Amino acid sequence: MDTVDRAIIRELQQDGRLTNQELADRVRLSPSPCLRRVRRLEESGVIEGYTALVDQSVFGLPVTAFVRIRLERHTAASVEAFEEHVQQIDHIQDCYLMAGSTDYLLRIVVEDLQAYERLVRTRLHAIPGIASIESEFAFGSVKHTRVFPQPVPSRTRTTEGAN
Repeated sequence: MDTVDRAIIRELQQDGRLTNQELADRVRLSPSPCLRRVRRLEESGVIEGYTALVDQSVFGLPVTAFVRIRLERHTAASVEAFEEHVQQIDHIQDCYLMAGSTDYLLRIVVEDLQAYERLVRTRLHAIPGIASIESEFAFGSVKHTRVFPQPVPSRTRTTEGAN
């Protein structure tokens, strides 16, 4: 992946509805090579898909909970069981495997606190092998972006680290 591919990705992350002509203009390519690059990025799985960004509160899911999960055991079977259950719960938007004292960090969106309580009692408690569930609630969002920063080339990181 080169700098032009990264520029294409950033432009599409900012506005996935750009026409090929608009995208080509923004990344300083002619339309045909631009389209070939986009298709290559799609076919290779770098671009996984396109989606609409929706206001969570307006949609009716204003409450965001960040939930730390610790498992009782770390056997392959218990990890697999937990991860399979998580895939079946639509309110869980993100599930990260963590290093440190927490095994997983979940981002859950719900209608209200009562809905969150029902989800914990009926869905999370039903997952075998959970040792603890710790919840924190966001009361606002300072920054939310889907646009990746530009990676710093490795020799620049080495040079900067030497100073």
